[in-house]
Amino acid sequence: MRLSEISNKEIIDFEKGERLGVLGQTDLVINEQTGEIHAFVVPTTRWFQFNKKDQNVTVYWQQIKKVGQDMIIIETDRGLQ
Repeated sequence: MRLSEISNKEIIDFEKGERLGVLGQTDLVINEQTGEIHAFVVPTTRWFQFNKKDQNVTVYWQQIKKVGQDMIIIETDRGLQ
C-alpha cells in the first residue's frame, strides 16, 4: 500500500468512536533498512475552553483495523503489548 493511497483519510478510534485527525501532512516513523512504515504521527488541534491545544497522535501500523475509502479505523490498544 502506498502513502498516497491512504493520505487525506480521517482516522477514527474504534473504541471511543472519536475522530483523531486526518492523515495528510504527517510525520512517519520508518524502518530505514526495509522502508516499512511503523507509525504515523498525526497533528491534532483541540479546543479546551478558549485555549487551542496542539498535540500529536501516534498511530502504529499494528493499530490499524480497517482502511476504507474515506477513513482509517484504528484500535488504540491493539498490538501494543
